[in-house]
Amino acid sequence: MSYSPDRKSGSPTKSQVLKRPRPLSLPDQALKYVIMKMQLQGHHHYSSLSPSTASPSPHSEPDLSSGFNSLTLDPPGPDSTSLLSDELLLSIFAKLPISQYLPNSLVCKRWLYLHGRLVQSVKVFDWGFLDSGRVFARFPNLTEFDIVHACIRSPRNSGILVTRKALTVHIDSLFSPNGFIEESDVLKNSVVDDGLRLIASSYPNLRRIAVIGASENGLLRIAEDCQTLQELELHCCGDLALKGIRACRNLQIVKLIACVDGFYKAVISDIGLTILAQGCRRLVKLELCGCEGSYDGIKAIGQCCQMLEELTLNDHRMDGGWLASLPFCGNLKTLTLQSCKDIDSSPGPDEHLGFCPTIEELHLRRCQVRDKHGVRALFLVCEAVRDIVLQDCWGLEDEVFAFASICRRVKLISLQGCSLLTTGGLESVLLCWKELQRLRVVSCNNITDSETTPALATLFSVLKELTWRPNTRSLLSSSLAGTGVGLKGGRFFKSLKP
Repeated sequence: MSYSPDRKSGSPTKSQVLKRPRPLSLPDQALKYVIMKMQLQGHHHYSSLSPSTASPSPHSEPDLSSGFNSLTLDPPGPDSTSLLSDELLLSIFAKLPISQYLPNSLVCKRWLYLHGRLVQSVKVFDWGFLDSGRVFARFPNLTEFDIVHACIRSPRNSGILVTRKALTVHIDSLFSPNGFIEESDVLKNSVVDDGLRLIASSYPNLRRIAVIGASENGLLRIAEDCQTLQELELHCCGDLALKGIRACRNLQIVKLIACVDGFYKAVISDIGLTILAQGCRRLVKLELCGCEGSYDGIKAIGQCCQMLEELTLNDHRMDGGWLASLPFCGNLKTLTLQSCKDIDSSPGPDEHLGFCPTIEELHLRRCQVRDKHGVRALFLVCEAVRDIVLQDCWGLEDEVFAFASICRRVKLISLQGCSLLTTGGLESVLLCWKELQRLRVVSCNNITDSETTPALATLFSVLKELTWRPNTRSLLSSSLAGTGVGLKGGRFFKSLKP
């Protein structure tokens, strides 16, 4: 519809301009045409329009059908995938990226069912999803199952998240002197055991499970029915609960989280470590978090688990003298200490320590290394180590770092967040390592370019790998770009002599 100008004035009045209707845009015209056609079809009971009815009046809307033939809703075409078998569709879906699994499951009920058969790992947050049996119908072929979060009652709609030791939970704004998780917030052992029985009966090919608050009975059911179980993550368990995993003959990876400050408290001592060692003799990787123990517990693990290659102690509460038990781990290759308040409070005399001849990597992350006797004993035991990684360790002064020179076969040293270490302390140790090939120094503020000596610069030139970002003011890292320093064969600093 359009307006006509005022004949007297030759121009439209203000009221006419304000009342001027907005011209229909292309989407508005299309929508109005579709609505009109639906109303006409409903009025005439879907009969064809007669010529008199179809011809528009002078004041009616123009016929837009010629311009919008593409808007005609065609009936849906045949589903070509219905001719394919489930096995063939599964093989096609398996070749797609994992990020496409969920969107594909929303296409139809059949694809949703096939998507469930394709999923092998699930982390459950709602216990009702497990207890009702819906998870077994939705995902019939699971090999990895995590029910840790489902066993903790927490407000799901809370925006407050607390993370500690790889455990993240929602909490409310109320403060509790007992910590973020009270004892009543975790499901009872009998309830968790019932859930483990359902899992064991539904997934005999289970390979990994993570659970919190399980007892001996529930773990025993998993061990008996899931003979292929290879990885176990157990939270908030005690010594006696470990009796249930003695039947897990094929366990290779075990993570025991006994105590986490502010979340829950349990006790795993030498008794539990001995039970674990005698039952799981094929262990390859063991991580102990918040566990107590002493020389006897680690010794039992070393003697029984002769295939153990990786040992991680996270916030350990070991008694003094436990370092002397490490030489019993005859195949140990990687030792990692994380968030430990001390290394060994009473390591004992050097002649009783021994050393691990097979160890290759030593990692210290967020540990307190102020105790010089404990740090020295650690390097003595790890004398044959090849790679040393020190990250955000408190108290790593020059005098403490000097004990690393005991290890003569070091090929890689990585330092990050060691703010007390100076350039002189670093150089005194680096020059002792004749086989050093890789050096990484990041965020160590007391190490500066201006204190780099010609001897240290010469060492940089023969390294295969050099990462040098000690502080934000460092210019050496940018000036080395394109010079070949840090690469095999680089000779940039060869002309400099001490």
